[in-house]
Amino acid sequence: MEEKLDSIEFETEDGEKVSLYVLEQTMIGGVNYLLAADSEEDEADAYIMKEITGDENDSVYEIVEDDKELEALSKVFAELLDDVELEI
Repeated sequence: MEEKLDSIEFETEDGEKVSLYVLEQTMIGGVNYLLAADSEEDEADAYIMKEITGDENDSVYEIVEDDKELEALSKVFAELLDDVELEI
C-alpha cells in the first residue's frame, strides 16, 4: 500500500491558495525547512520552503529563492530522499 502524503495549503503572492504535498522536512540551524511538491505524481514541481514564523498550531513558510541557500538545501534533501532526483 502506498503512503499518502501530508498536504499543506500555501497562499501565493497573488492570494491564490495552492495545495502542496510535503515530501520531507528537516531542521538546519534551528530553522525548519520543507520539501513540497504540487502533485503526488513523479514529474511534479518541487519547492523548498523555509519557516519564517510559527508556533505549535500555526506556521508560516516562504519559498526559498536565494540561489546559494537553495543549492545547499537541495543537496540535503537529495541525501534524505535517496530515490528522488532534484533539479534546481
